[in-house]
Amino acid sequence: RLTAAGMAAEDEAELSLLECRVCFERYGPGGQRRPRNLPCGHVLCRGCVGALGGPERRRLECPFCRRVCGSAETSDCLPLLQLLEVLGPAGGSVLSALGRSGGGGAAGPAPAGLGLRLSLGGWGSLVNPTGVAACRRSGRLAVAHDGKKRIHIFGPSGSCLQRFGERGDAGNDIKYPLDVTVTSDGHVVVTDGGDSSVKAFDFEGRGVLAVREGFCLPWGLDATPESEVILTDSEAGALYRLTADFKKGKLKKCQMIRSQLISPRGVAVSQTSGAIVVIEHLKAQGPNNGGTRVKIFSAEMDLIGQMDSFGLNLLFPSKIHTTAVAFDKEGRVIVADVCSQAVICLGKPEEFPIFNPLISHGLSYPVGLTYMANNSLVVLDSGDHSVKIYSST
Repeated sequence: RLTAAGMAAEDEAELSLLECRVCFERYGPGGQRRPRNLPCGHVLCRGCVGALGGPERRRLECPFCRRVCGSAETSDCLPLLQLLEVLGPAGGSVLSALGRSGGGGAAGPAPAGLGLRLSLGGWGSLVNPTGVAACRRSGRLAVAHDGKKRIHIFGPSGSCLQRFGERGDAGNDIKYPLDVTVTSDGHVVVTDGGDSSVKAFDFEGRGVLAVREGFCLPWGLDATPESEVILTDSEAGALYRLTADFKKGKLKKCQMIRSQLISPRGVAVSQTSGAIVVIEHLKAQGPNNGGTRVKIFSAEMDLIGQMDSFGLNLLFPSKIHTTAVAFDKEGRVIVADVCSQAVICLGKPEEFPIFNPLISHGLSYPVGLTYMANNSLVVLDSGDHSVKIYSST
């Protein structure tokens, strides 16, 4: 059953989807309220397109991203028009039109609203952070960033426990960390874009293993419950499974488990089902046209779901650019979006995608997500160089 907060979130999402974000009038199938696409992907009503184009209606500037276009370059937003047609003149519910409920049923209830519990770091303590991971056993957090010592370990209460990973050219130095994970046996594993390697440390900062062979640009990584590491290679378009005895510093196996991906970066592994979710960064012609795609694979690496930026835009009113992904303890896919500065739940693989905003304010540029053992959600915010910890309200 929907909570009041859940109903409010759904109402807000529905209103945002069906209203012009400039005049806040509800879209309609014809006249001045007819939804029009700008070349940048943002949608306005026909009346606002005309008003922004001025008396001669030749050129207009998008009020959201400031990209300039000609009035003739706009086009009908067909998905919204089709949705309006389904809703009918009476204006039914978007959720009922899409055949989904916001909670209950076989899919299980949606995650509760989240409130900020703790903020760590800040400029000086962290510098341009790129990755965050939680140790489920100890509650410690590992953050990869651009400081002199590249890995910062926080305790459960937020205190700094350790800094390590010097910037330099020695074997275990870290040149440019892209992501970090923590294995269940207590090792911190980092992707280093500076020398295209994967490096593992214990929590005291001692380097135990460096894998340099065979990678083009290792980027995102996450650990399985068995302390294996799932790794994306953005340049090679591949996904790897890395098996090692970290205590002995010995690599056992590095196996490519998926190829022909498009610039894969963020990756997460479900701790319950073994499903793997990957963020692809799609290239396109022209400035600011590249989008993202979320792909979900079963533990056996069968593709079981995917959704690109365009498809997500049907559920969310602005362009979505996914930067980070995680599974919660119920196996739902959670993503961070830098365009809306939000964290969004896309549901379980079998119901993917639903749309449930978890955090919609207070973020600047979210680039990392992870869950702690107590189910607190950790968001790495590169915009203000901080780690933000949210718990259910």
